Amino acid sequence: MLLLEVISGERLAKPERGKMRVHKISNVNKALDFIASKGVKLVSIGAEEIVDGNVKMTLGMIWTIILRFAIQDISVEETSAKEGLLLWCQRKTAPYKNVNIQNFHISWKDGLGFCALIHRHRPELIDYGKLRKDDPLTNLNTAFDVAEKYLDIPKMLDAEDIIGTLRPDEKAIMTYVSCYYHAFSGAQKAETAANRICKVLAVNQENEQLMEDYEKLASDLLEWIRRTIPWLENRAPENTMQAMQQKLEDFRDYRRLHKPPKVQEKCQLEINFNTLQTKLRLSNRPAFMPSEGKMVSDINNAWGGLEQAEKGYEEWLLNEIRRLERLDHLAEKFRQKASIHEAWTDGKEAMLQQKDYETATLSEIKALLKKHEAFESDLAAHQDRVEQIAAIAQELNELDYYDSPSVNARCQKICDQWDNLGALTQKRREALERTEKLLETIDQLYLEYAKRAAPFNNWMEGAMEDLQDTFIVHTIEEIQGLTTAHEQFKATLPDADKERQAILGIHNEVSKIVQTYHVNMAGTNPYTTITPHEINGKWEHVRQLVPRRDQALMEEHARQQQNERLRKQFGAQANVIGPWIQTKMEEIGRISIEMHGTLEDQLNHLRQYEKSIVNYKPKIDQLEGDHQQIQEALIFDNKHTNYTMEHIRVGWEQLLTTIARTINEVENQILTRDAKGISQEQMNEFRASFNHFDRDHSGTLGPEEFKACLISLGYDIGNDAQKKTGMMDCEDFRACLISMGYNMGEAEFARIMSIVDPNRLGVVTFQAFIDFMSRETADTDTADQVMASFKILAGDKNYITVDELRRELPPDQAEYCIARMAPYNGRDAVPGALDYMSFSTALYGESDL
Repeated sequence: MLLLEVISGERLAKPERGKMRVHKISNVNKALDFIASKGVKLVSIGAEEIVDGNVKMTLGMIWTIILRFAIQDISVEETSAKEGLLLWCQRKTAPYKNVNIQNFHISWKDGLGFCALIHRHRPELIDYGKLRKDDPLTNLNTAFDVAEKYLDIPKMLDAEDIIGTLRPDEKAIMTYVSCYYHAFSGAQKAETAANRICKVLAVNQENEQLMEDYEKLASDLLEWIRRTIPWLENRAPENTMQAMQQKLEDFRDYRRLHKPPKVQEKCQLEINFNTLQTKLRLSNRPAFMPSEGKMVSDINNAWGGLEQAEKGYEEWLLNEIRRLERLDHLAEKFRQKASIHEAWTDGKEAMLQQKDYETATLSEIKALLKKHEAFESDLAAHQDRVEQIAAIAQELNELDYYDSPSVNARCQKICDQWDNLGALTQKRREALERTEKLLETIDQLYLEYAKRAAPFNNWMEGAMEDLQDTFIVHTIEEIQGLTTAHEQFKATLPDADKERQAILGIHNEVSKIVQTYHVNMAGTNPYTTITPHEINGKWEHVRQLVPRRDQALMEEHARQQQNERLRKQFGAQANVIGPWIQTKMEEIGRISIEMHGTLEDQLNHLRQYEKSIVNYKPKIDQLEGDHQQIQEALIFDNKHTNYTMEHIRVGWEQLLTTIARTINEVENQILTRDAKGISQEQMNEFRASFNHFDRDHSGTLGPEEFKACLISLGYDIGNDAQKKTGMMDCEDFRACLISMGYNMGEAEFARIMSIVDPNRLGVVTFQAFIDFMSRETADTDTADQVMASFKILAGDKNYITVDELRRELPPDQAEYCIARMAPYNGRDAVPGALDYMSFSTALYGESDL
């Protein structure tokens, strides 16, 4: 009857001796009714069997009661009571050697299982290290005595019975072990709370490591850019072509060896940043804000400055090479013309200063006068050469020729001498004209000879100068023009030879007259210093220079043909690679907005696509080699293509960056889908709606497009006019959210809008769109949950101690909390108390950590 009172909670009447059996049966029926009301099924058990002392029925009923009230409520990971209790025992005893709990009978015979359960939760009660598996009696008695003394668990079992039985009673051991479970249930809650905190802290530690990695990579890349830009901005010119060619070679090494790894680092930095932001969103953490000057946009700006400096440096190098080439050509031309002029003026001043007219006869005076006229004609003919010398010197000064002082000194000397010649010529003419009135005899043949010989001599000197003149061309058309001009010059040689023969005929006529009339002559032409021997010598020299000029033009023509072949070779490849890059960029753009297959299929497709793009790299390298040959040949333009190597390089780098960025976006979408529990069908529906309203295929939606997209997904705006236009203002958007279950005030509405467009850029990305659609239904940890978990570990206190943290958490995470938790300053504070509430809010960005 005592058992029935305990079960029912009612005081039963004590039966009188005459009515003993009837009252007993009545009391037992009350107990059985109460047990049945609690959901316990009693099969074939009646009050009469209990009253009559049926041991089997009584023990069966007692076991059913124990199972219902002591064991049935035990549940571990949604298992049954027995399986849950067994799983709990296995997990708690897993770290202990010689303990292997597989059932509720023979696994407990050595007593180590009971001792392990007690030591796991109360290690100060048992020295587990001193227990031996071969001493089960001591082990069992130790466990039973400690449980009874310190845990208030009655000694239900006998150690000798367990040892002496081949298979101990399963129900008895299960009942006794359930008492352990209930005694340590509080510790189970603490373990669950510790596991939750460990999970949150692990996520936070991983994110902090990613942030540190990003900061280091960004700093290294910015430092490299900072060191490289001053080198590219150095415009210190060189005086020699060899020095400038070395600078160009250094620049090529930078392009081939130093820059490509940095392009890869920049791309990896953007991928790491996007992945970090996605993980922060998925773990309900605030967005990562890099240090000042280390944003992705800052790095892109610095990279743009680097490429701008790089472009300017290359243009400067090529311009400097052109300038030095031009300077070398002009300097050589200046020296040739100056040498020819100096050779011509040699002795002219002394000749003009002679006083030979003072003792000359009339005929000699006439001859001197005509000779002077011929000299003046020769002097006028040389005026162009002097002007050309001065013009070349001026151009060398304008182009900042390094040896300009010596050029200027020589030019000044020539100009001063030319002015002096002009003055002496004028003075001698005046003297001869004064004397001419006294002398009238003149030899007409010599005069005619001199007049024809002087220009012919000037023509030959000009021809020799032109035939020896150096030339510089850059196209095959230019060399063809020079060749045509040379052919035209050769066509004039027969007429020039006739003129030479006519001049020589005049001289021969003079000699004939002298012989015929025995004229007393000095043997020289008084009107000119040009002799037939000199004319023949110069004519022979001209004839020798013509084939040399032919050979030089042929060699230059062959070089220009080779340059043209290089142009065509580069143009043919560039005209294929350039459109290929553009086509791949467009195909990537289409792939990123199409919805063929799952996200994993799209990711595999993009990775295969990336592999095919990387396999195209040898063709880019081949084009780089052709471009190097073109630069080494000093070819500066190419009419066979509109693509430059710079265009191809920039397009190639953009293609690699675009495919990597697109792959990263799909990976982030997979992270979001898996973390938020979005099905593939929902993801396809989101993508279809997003693409439909992305009219310009930019990958983003404007405010109006975003509103229309929300309507297309079933958000009822509730205004006919707006339904026609497909647009929502902010209030309508707020009403739409309320209709979906978002009951919010103005502040909450502003929060939703800041999530969709946190930077107020006026556009909504697909990632932000998916985050918004799935954010409210996600099962994520919150600051309140973490705070409640800490409160369990602290035993419902408003603070937690260092010892409690180190006891309940793994060592690294315990030290992480201790280092970051602020001291607790409440009225109930004790020495060393820590404030876990402010720490929990800081984990989620609601305060400073």
